[in-house]
This record gives sequence, structure tokens and C-alpha cells, in this order.
Amino acid sequence: MTSVDWLGILHPVLAVVIVYPLIGIVVRLAMQTRARRLKTLKCPPTVGREHSDLGRWLSASVVLLVLVALTVAIATDKPLMAFQGGAARAAQLLLVLIGTLASLAALWVSKAPGLRLAFVLITWAGVLGLGAQPEVWRLSDDPLSPAFWQSHYWSGVAVVGLMLFSLGAQPEILRDLRLRRLHVTANVLAAVLFLVQGITGTRDLLEIPLSWQASTIYACNFKTRTCPPPASSQPPGISP
Repeated sequence: MTSVDWLGILHPVLAVVIVYPLIGIVVRLAMQTRARRLKTLKCPPTVGREHSDLGRWLSASVVLLVLVALTVAIATDKPLMAFQGGAARAAQLLLVLIGTLASLAALWVSKAPGLRLAFVLITWAGVLGLGAQPEVWRLSDDPLSPAFWQSHYWSGVAVVGLMLFSLGAQPEILRDLRLRRLHVTANVLAAVLFLVQGITGTRDLLEIPLSWQASTIYACNFKTRTCPPPASSQPPGISP
């Protein structure tokens, strides 16, 4: 594997090592928190705070994970010397990335509801802006197409939106019963999307060739599922 190939698996490695274990812990703490609130199970009084704190880390980790994937996809699609748009476009995209990271950091520390809402929207807009680049592969951009609903990218940005909502509205969720119910509904949807991400991400890894194999693999006809015969390895003029 080349360095480009190692960068290509950075996103799934971080998902498996960090994000999915966090999901399991947060879901378990959520169940304990609800059981303690309903008095159906004796749980330590700290489970609510632990669920809230780890939920924040999970939300931020998901956003960062998607930004890693988008950055790698854009930066490694072609050699740097052949980057579409040249240095000007590269600098513009770098500013978008930095601005998105800064907005996420500001969301993490902001207290005022208006500021948190603004930073949620700015962060999600940054993710969508980077994801809209032509280097980022998507099955379809048409919501009426079945391929759209099978896209790893679109389920990924949807779960980012749900995580940003949980992060930005956390103080209100703790105080408002209606928002708490909305939070539960959003997180059930997020759990389904995380499952979809695991399936579609594994599928996409099977479809992405190593960098030195790409020219041969992409010479295949994906509609008919046929590939041209391999070139002979025999030196010219030598018969078997």
C-alpha cells in the first residue's frame, strides 16, 4: 500500500477504533439514564452527566471524522500538481476547512443559544460545501433516485446534522421535555443511520481499488461487469 492508500483507510479506521465504540457507550448510558428517570432500574446518579459528556465527544468526533474523509477525498483524487483549480481553489477549500473547524470549536464552548444555533448552521454548511466538491464521490444527488438513499455520503452528512443538533441544543434538551423527546427521536434515527453507514462504508471499501490497481480496475465496464483481458506478461517476440 502507498501513502495515498493509507490515507484512504484513515476514515474507516477512526470510525472503527473511536466512533463506533463511543456509540455503544453513549447508547448504554442513555438507556441507563432513562431507566433511572423512570425509576425502573437502580443506576448511579452520575449516568446522566456521563451520557451528556460522552455524547458531546461523540458528536464532535463524528463531525471531525467526516471532515477527515472529505479532506482526504479532495486532496488525493489527483496528484497535487494536477489539482483542479490550482492553488487558488486549494486555498479557498483550505479556508473553508479551517472555518468549519473553528466553528465547531466555537460551538463546543459557546453558551448563548443564538450563537450555538449560528455555529451549528455554519459547521454543517462547511461540511456540505466540502462534500459538494467534484472529488467527493456520491452515488447520486437526486433524492428521487434509489441510489441517493444508498449513498454513504448522504447518510453521513445527515448523521452529522443530527449530531450537531444534539451538541448545539444540549442545554435546552436537559431542561425542556419536548426537546428531550425530539432528542430521543433524532438519536434513534441517528442509530439507524450509523448502521447504514457501517453497511455502505464496507460496501464502498470493496469498490475502491488500491492506487496502483486503479487504472486497470477503472478500465472495466461496471454496467456489464466485464473487464478487458489483461495484457500479456510475455516479452514481445517470445512464444510460450
